[in-house]
Amino acid sequence: MRYFSYIFHGVLALFSIALSALALGNSTNELHLGMLPWTGDTLAYVLLFGALFGLLTVALAIKGVLRILFLIWSFVVFVLLVKGYILSGYKFAPNEFRIALYLIFGALLSLFGAWFGLSRPRTATKKY
Repeated sequence: MRYFSYIFHGVLALFSIALSALALGNSTNELHLGMLPWTGDTLAYVLLFGALFGLLTVALAIKGVLRILFLIWSFVVFVLLVKGYILSGYKFAPNEFRIALYLIFGALLSLFGAWFGLSRPRTATKKY
């Protein structure tokens, strides 16, 4: 589950970076994702810097450093998805509800993977 967490958040971060780069590179800056509370330039910058932070937490968790930061990141992503898709007044397009459920379920699984990653023992160093 830990590896699923790394892959899920890595792919999500790379997708968010690509989406924000496209929005910032476009002259109209009309990015709007209804499940998130931001719009326009603010949304593009939040996606960009949030995704960069997400990649940093994934890299640190893989190295075994600051794994608690990855757990916090996983929790924030899960909360944003549930709040944005389920608890807000978001209107789903046809067949979009299924994709939202997949994203929420993947975020929940990755949250458990990040939780289990906290208890992963460190590799022992040999003393001579």
